[in-house]
Amino acid sequence: VSAAIHHSSLCATGPFITFNCASLPESVLESELFGHEKGAFTGAISRRAGRFEEANGGTIFLDEVGELSLSAQAKLLRVIQERSFERVGSNDTLHVNVRILAATHRDLSEMVNKGLFREDLYYRLNVFPITIPPLRERGNDILILADYFNARFARDQGVEVPTIATPALNMLLNYDWPGNVRELENVMERAVLLSDEGVIHSYHLPLSLQPILEHLVAEEGLEARVSQIEYDLIVEALSMFQGNISRAAEHLNITRRALGLRLDKYRLNYKHYRNRA
Repeated sequence: VSAAIHHSSLCATGPFITFNCASLPESVLESELFGHEKGAFTGAISRRAGRFEEANGGTIFLDEVGELSLSAQAKLLRVIQERSFERVGSNDTLHVNVRILAATHRDLSEMVNKGLFREDLYYRLNVFPITIPPLRERGNDILILADYFNARFARDQGVEVPTIATPALNMLLNYDWPGNVRELENVMERAVLLSDEGVIHSYHLPLSLQPILEHLVAEEGLEARVSQIEYDLIVEALSMFQGNISRAAEHLNITRRALGLRLDKYRLNYKHYRNRA
Protein backbone atom coordinates (compact mmCIF):
# COMPACT_ATOMS: atom_id res chain seq x y z
CA VAL A 1 0.00 0.00 0.00
CA SER A 2 2.81 2.40 0.83
CA ALA A 3 4.51 1.68 -2.50
CA ALA A 4 1.22 2.26 -4.34
CA ILE A 5 0.79 5.62 -2.59
CA HIS A 6 4.33 6.66 -3.50
CA HIS A 7 4.18 5.61 -7.15
CA SER A 8 0.78 7.29 -7.63
CA SER A 9 1.90 10.61 -6.14
CA LEU A 10 3.86 13.68 -7.21
CA CYS A 11 6.83 12.13 -5.38
CA ALA A 12 6.92 9.16 -7.76
CA THR A 13 10.07 10.37 -9.51
CA GLY A 14 11.88 10.62 -6.17
CA PRO A 15 13.30 7.79 -4.04
CA PHE A 16 11.13 5.39 -2.06
CA ILE A 17 12.95 4.38 1.13
CA THR A 18 11.60 1.78 3.54
CA PHE A 19 12.72 1.26 7.12
CA ASN A 20 11.53 -1.33 9.64
CA CYS A 21 11.60 0.34 13.05
CA ALA A 22 11.62 -3.02 14.85
CA SER A 23 14.58 -4.49 12.97
CA LEU A 24 17.43 -2.70 14.76
CA PRO A 25 18.46 -2.02 18.38
CA GLU A 26 18.05 1.52 19.64
CA SER A 27 21.83 1.99 19.83
CA VAL A 28 22.11 2.11 16.02
CA LEU A 29 18.62 3.41 15.20
CA GLU A 30 19.62 7.09 15.17
CA SER A 31 22.55 6.43 12.86
CA GLU A 32 20.34 4.45 10.47
CA LEU A 33 17.68 7.13 10.29
CA PHE A 34 19.83 10.27 10.33
CA GLY A 35 23.30 9.10 9.28
CA HIS A 36 26.65 9.72 10.96
CA GLU A 37 29.99 11.43 10.46
CA LYS A 38 33.32 9.68 10.23
CA GLY A 39 34.61 8.93 13.72
CA ALA A 40 31.26 9.62 15.40
CA PHE A 41 31.54 6.27 17.19
CA THR A 42 33.59 3.10 17.10
CA GLY A 43 33.26 1.56 13.66
CA ALA A 44 32.21 4.79 11.91
CA ILE A 45 35.04 4.71 9.38
CA SER A 46 33.34 7.06 6.93
CA ARG A 47 30.45 9.47 6.61
CA ARG A 48 27.12 7.75 6.00
CA ALA A 49 23.80 9.20 4.88
CA GLY A 50 20.73 8.12 6.85
CA ARG A 51 17.36 7.01 5.52
CA PHE A 52 15.80 10.46 5.77
CA GLU A 53 18.64 11.98 3.77
CA GLU A 54 18.33 9.21 1.15
CA ALA A 55 14.58 9.86 0.90
CA ASN A 56 14.95 13.58 0.17
CA GLY A 57 12.58 14.52 -2.65
CA GLY A 58 10.61 11.30 -2.27
CA THR A 59 8.94 9.11 0.34
CA ILE A 60 10.13 7.35 3.48
CA PHE A 61 8.04 4.47 4.81
CA LEU A 62 8.46 3.72 8.52
CA ASP A 63 7.11 0.23 9.15
CA GLU A 64 6.18 -0.88 12.70
CA VAL A 65 6.53 2.67 14.00
CA GLY A 66 4.85 1.55 17.23
CA GLU A 67 8.04 -0.33 18.17
CA LEU A 68 10.11 2.86 18.58
CA SER A 69 11.30 3.78 22.07
CA LEU A 70 10.17 7.05 23.62
CA SER A 71 13.57 8.66 23.00
CA ALA A 72 13.49 7.63 19.33
CA GLN A 73 9.94 8.95 19.08
CA ALA A 74 11.12 12.37 20.28
CA LYS A 75 13.77 12.53 17.55
CA LEU A 76 11.28 11.44 14.92
CA LEU A 77 8.82 14.11 16.06
CA ARG A 78 11.38 16.84 15.46
CA VAL A 79 12.01 15.65 11.88
CA ILE A 80 8.29 15.57 11.14
CA GLN A 81 7.73 19.06 12.55
CA GLU A 82 10.82 20.83 11.23
CA ARG A 83 11.95 18.59 8.36
CA SER A 84 15.48 18.95 9.71
CA PHE A 85 18.01 16.87 11.66
CA GLU A 86 21.76 16.44 12.32
CA ARG A 87 23.86 13.42 11.51
CA VAL A 88 25.30 11.65 14.55
CA GLY A 89 28.57 13.42 15.39
CA SER A 90 27.73 16.61 13.45
CA ASN A 91 26.40 20.05 14.37
CA ASP A 92 25.34 20.87 10.80
CA THR A 93 21.58 20.87 10.33
CA LEU A 94 20.26 19.15 7.22
CA HIS A 95 16.88 20.00 5.71
CA VAL A 96 14.84 17.48 3.73
CA ASN A 97 11.59 17.45 1.78
CA VAL A 98 10.02 14.02 2.24
CA ARG A 99 6.60 12.44 2.46
CA ILE A 100 6.41 10.30 5.60
CA LEU A 101 4.28 7.17 5.65
CA ALA A 102 4.06 5.06 8.79
CA ALA A 103 2.47 1.72 9.60
CA THR A 104 1.91 -0.37 12.70
CA HIS A 105 -0.10 -3.38 13.82
CA ARG A 106 -0.46 -1.88 17.29
CA ASP A 107 -3.25 0.30 18.70
CA LEU A 108 -1.35 3.58 19.05
CA SER A 109 -4.21 5.37 20.82
CA GLU A 110 -4.15 2.71 23.52
CA MET A 111 -0.36 3.02 23.73
CA VAL A 112 -0.77 6.78 24.21
CA ASN A 113 -3.15 6.16 27.13
CA LYS A 114 -0.59 3.80 28.70
CA GLY A 115 2.27 6.28 28.22
CA LEU A 116 4.07 4.04 25.71
CA PHE A 117 3.69 6.36 22.72
CA ARG A 118 4.01 10.13 22.61
CA GLU A 119 0.67 11.86 22.19
CA ASP A 120 2.14 14.69 20.11
CA LEU A 121 3.80 12.23 17.71
CA TYR A 122 0.59 10.22 17.46
CA TYR A 123 -1.35 13.27 16.27
CA ARG A 124 1.41 14.27 13.87
CA LEU A 125 1.33 10.81 12.26
CA ASN A 126 -2.46 10.50 12.33
CA VAL A 127 -3.11 13.18 9.70
CA PHE A 128 -4.61 10.82 7.12
CA PRO A 129 -5.10 7.34 8.59
CA ILE A 130 -5.77 4.36 6.33
CA THR A 131 -7.05 1.20 8.02
CA ILE A 132 -6.15 -1.98 6.17
CA PRO A 133 -8.32 -4.97 7.18
CA PRO A 134 -6.43 -8.12 8.20
CA LEU A 135 -6.00 -10.66 5.42
CA ARG A 136 -8.52 -13.07 6.98
CA GLU A 137 -11.26 -10.45 6.39
CA ARG A 138 -10.39 -9.84 2.75
CA GLY A 139 -11.96 -12.94 1.20
CA ASN A 140 -10.88 -13.45 -2.38
CA ASP A 141 -7.82 -11.23 -1.88
CA ILE A 142 -6.24 -14.34 -0.37
CA LEU A 143 -6.62 -16.23 -3.65
CA ILE A 144 -5.48 -13.28 -5.77
CA LEU A 145 -2.36 -12.83 -3.65
CA ALA A 146 -1.71 -16.58 -3.56
CA ASP A 147 -1.82 -16.70 -7.37
CA TYR A 148 0.49 -13.68 -7.57
CA PHE A 149 3.08 -15.16 -5.19
CA ASN A 150 2.75 -18.55 -6.86
CA ALA A 151 3.62 -17.07 -10.26
CA ARG A 152 6.41 -14.89 -8.85
CA PHE A 153 8.21 -17.69 -6.99
CA ALA A 154 7.78 -20.09 -9.92
CA ARG A 155 9.46 -17.50 -12.14
CA ASP A 156 12.24 -16.95 -9.60
CA GLN A 157 12.84 -20.70 -9.34
CA GLY A 158 12.70 -21.24 -13.09
CA VAL A 159 9.77 -23.67 -13.04
CA GLU A 160 6.31 -23.71 -14.62
CA VAL A 161 3.61 -22.08 -12.51
CA PRO A 162 2.00 -24.93 -10.52
CA THR A 163 -1.76 -25.31 -10.19
CA ILE A 164 -3.12 -24.83 -6.67
CA ALA A 165 -5.35 -27.82 -5.87
CA THR A 166 -8.84 -27.19 -4.47
CA PRO A 167 -8.07 -28.58 -0.96
CA ALA A 168 -5.04 -26.29 -0.74
CA LEU A 169 -7.17 -23.31 -1.83
CA ASN A 170 -9.75 -24.18 0.85
CA MET A 171 -7.04 -24.29 3.49
CA LEU A 172 -5.71 -20.90 2.38
CA LEU A 173 -9.24 -19.44 2.62
CA ASN A 174 -10.03 -20.99 6.01
CA TYR A 175 -6.80 -20.01 7.77
CA ASP A 176 -6.73 -16.94 10.06
CA TRP A 177 -3.40 -15.53 8.76
CA PRO A 178 -2.07 -13.93 11.96
CA GLY A 179 1.02 -12.91 9.96
CA ASN A 180 -1.11 -11.38 7.17
CA VAL A 181 0.37 -10.96 3.67
CA ARG A 182 3.95 -11.69 4.75
CA GLU A 183 2.90 -15.06 6.15
CA LEU A 184 1.01 -15.90 2.95
CA GLU A 185 4.09 -14.94 0.92
CA ASN A 186 6.27 -17.31 2.96
CA VAL A 187 3.70 -20.12 2.71
CA MET A 188 3.53 -19.82 -1.08
CA GLU A 189 7.31 -19.74 -1.45
CA ARG A 190 7.50 -22.99 0.55
CA ALA A 191 4.67 -24.55 -1.46
CA VAL A 192 6.30 -23.78 -4.81
CA LEU A 193 9.56 -25.31 -3.56
CA LEU A 194 7.81 -28.51 -2.44
CA SER A 195 5.31 -28.88 -5.29
CA ASP A 196 5.78 -31.75 -7.71
CA GLU A 197 4.11 -32.66 -11.01
CA GLY A 198 2.99 -29.05 -11.40
CA VAL A 199 0.47 -29.08 -8.54
CA ILE A 200 0.43 -27.55 -5.05
CA HIS A 201 -1.45 -29.97 -2.77
CA SER A 202 -2.61 -29.41 0.81
CA TYR A 203 0.32 -31.44 2.13
CA HIS A 204 2.70 -28.89 0.60
CA LEU A 205 1.31 -26.32 3.05
CA PRO A 206 2.53 -25.97 6.67
CA LEU A 207 0.79 -28.15 9.27
CA SER A 208 -0.61 -25.01 10.91
CA LEU A 209 -2.91 -24.67 7.87
CA GLN A 210 -4.16 -28.26 8.09
CA PRO A 211 -6.46 -28.44 11.14
CA ILE A 212 -8.71 -30.98 9.39
CA LEU A 213 -5.96 -33.59 9.44
CA GLU A 214 -4.52 -32.88 12.88
CA HIS A 215 -6.68 -35.56 14.55
CA LEU A 216 -5.44 -38.11 12.00
CA VAL A 217 -1.78 -37.23 11.63
CA ALA A 218 0.10 -37.50 14.91
CA GLU A 219 3.46 -38.02 13.29
CA GLU A 220 5.17 -37.42 9.97
CA GLY A 221 5.61 -40.45 7.76
CA LEU A 222 4.04 -42.66 5.11
CA GLU A 223 0.59 -42.92 6.75
CA ALA A 224 0.43 -39.15 7.16
CA ARG A 225 1.34 -38.57 3.52
CA VAL A 226 -1.17 -41.15 2.29
CA SER A 227 -3.95 -39.57 4.39
CA GLN A 228 -3.17 -36.12 3.02
CA ILE A 229 -3.16 -37.33 -0.59
CA GLU A 230 -6.42 -39.26 -0.07
CA TYR A 231 -8.04 -36.21 1.50
CA ASP A 232 -6.99 -34.03 -1.46
CA LEU A 233 -8.37 -36.50 -4.02
CA ILE A 234 -11.73 -36.75 -2.23
CA VAL A 235 -12.15 -32.96 -1.95
CA GLU A 236 -11.20 -32.57 -5.62
CA ALA A 237 -13.83 -35.13 -6.62
CA LEU A 238 -16.56 -33.58 -4.44
CA SER A 239 -15.78 -30.16 -5.89
CA MET A 240 -15.74 -31.48 -9.46
CA PHE A 241 -19.18 -33.14 -9.10
CA GLN A 242 -20.69 -30.54 -6.74
CA GLY A 243 -21.22 -32.93 -3.84
CA ASN A 244 -22.72 -35.78 -5.87
CA ILE A 245 -21.45 -38.80 -3.93
CA SER A 246 -22.29 -41.36 -6.61
CA ARG A 247 -20.38 -39.53 -9.34
CA ALA A 248 -17.49 -38.70 -7.00
CA ALA A 249 -17.21 -42.36 -5.95
CA GLU A 250 -17.30 -43.49 -9.57
CA HIS A 251 -14.59 -40.98 -10.44
CA LEU A 252 -12.44 -42.30 -7.57
CA ASN A 253 -13.21 -45.90 -8.55
CA ILE A 254 -14.58 -46.80 -5.12
CA THR A 255 -18.07 -47.62 -3.80
CA ARG A 256 -20.48 -45.09 -2.30
CA ARG A 257 -20.10 -46.87 1.06
CA ALA A 258 -16.28 -46.66 0.92
CA LEU A 259 -16.51 -42.97 0.07
CA GLY A 260 -18.99 -42.40 2.90
CA LEU A 261 -16.60 -44.01 5.41
CA ARG A 262 -13.80 -41.75 4.20
CA LEU A 263 -16.04 -38.67 4.46
CA ASP A 264 -16.62 -39.57 8.13
CA LYS A 265 -12.91 -40.19 8.61
CA TYR A 266 -11.98 -36.75 7.28
CA ARG A 267 -15.04 -34.97 8.71
CA LEU A 268 -16.16 -33.88 5.28
CA ASN A 269 -19.79 -32.96 4.49
CA TYR A 270 -20.72 -33.49 0.85
CA LYS A 271 -23.47 -30.83 1.17
CA HIS A 272 -20.79 -28.14 1.46
CA TYR A 273 -19.79 -28.84 -2.13
CA ARG A 274 -23.21 -28.49 -3.70
CA ASN A 275 -23.89 -25.68 -6.20
CA ARG A 276 -20.23 -24.73 -6.39
CA ALA A 277 -19.06 -23.27 -9.68
